[in-house]
Amino acid sequence: MINRALIRIKVVQLLYSYYQNEERDMARAEKELLFSLDKAYELYNYLLLLIVEITDAQNKRIETAKSKFLASDEDLNPNTKFVDNLFVYHLRQDPAFREYLSMHKLAWDEEFVKDLLDLILTSECYQEYMNSSTRSFEEDKDLWRTLFKTFIVDNERLAELLEESSLYWNDDIEIVQSFAFKTIKQFAQSEEPQLLPQYRSDEEKEYAIQLFRNAIVNGQEYKDMITKYTSNWDINRIALMDVIVMQIALAEIMTFPAIPTSVSLNEYIDLAKTYSTLKSGYFINGVLDRVVRNLKEEGILLKK
Repeated sequence: MINRALIRIKVVQLLYSYYQNEERDMARAEKELLFSLDKAYELYNYLLLLIVEITDAQNKRIETAKSKFLASDEDLNPNTKFVDNLFVYHLRQDPAFREYLSMHKLAWDEEFVKDLLDLILTSECYQEYMNSSTRSFEEDKDLWRTLFKTFIVDNERLAELLEESSLYWNDDIEIVQSFAFKTIKQFAQSEEPQLLPQYRSDEEKEYAIQLFRNAIVNGQEYKDMITKYTSNWDINRIALMDVIVMQIALAEIMTFPAIPTSVSLNEYIDLAKTYSTLKSGYFINGVLDRVVRNLKEEGILLKK
């Protein structure tokens, strides 16, 4: 699940924090980096758990209605299509999901779940689903694709709850929601795990460690390269975030020959726009372009 785009974000954040800290302990910083990536995967499972808890909340309402003193016929014979949703059933049974939840005690705020359920129950897509006489795994999955996109993605209250729950989730919400949505979309009826693994391979985890480590170890070398092409600027006057972004970009360009230079440049220019200013993107693009051209002319950088 954790891809290089998310890793780059985390490395930028952690390197900025590293330089802000007077006690610069690289080993501790690396542990913090890996912990922040663990928290991103926790958020992924947490978002999928929300689907289960909404379903459980509705099931609880149905059971409570049955026990009313003057229960109506509708109370006693409810339509259970929503709570018997086949996608939710298989999500619950997913071995990777079950194992993760057994090892991590996760739970949503009950009031938030109830309020979200109220919105769902009054929605047009829910009413159409409940009134349909057909039933299939794909139909059940499509309902949750729609509900997730409509009520969970870009939900401001959900974002506030997540930010209050963990500082690590502030910048993860959008990208992790996309992975949760992708999981719903691709989910199949199978006894095999359907959830995305935390890392596609050990290479992704190693990429994170090496990128962070090389940005620090070779930091002065990269700063010297930057200084050479910012002759009109004292490097101490350049925004710290801009220097950090360029430093990490050069660490990636110099350390990972399989990653095209153009990919690295585009990724870090976009990061600069997000974490610094729009002008930073143009500035960093100009500096890195000149550094890369020089490295190629000197035969130091041989990749395309």
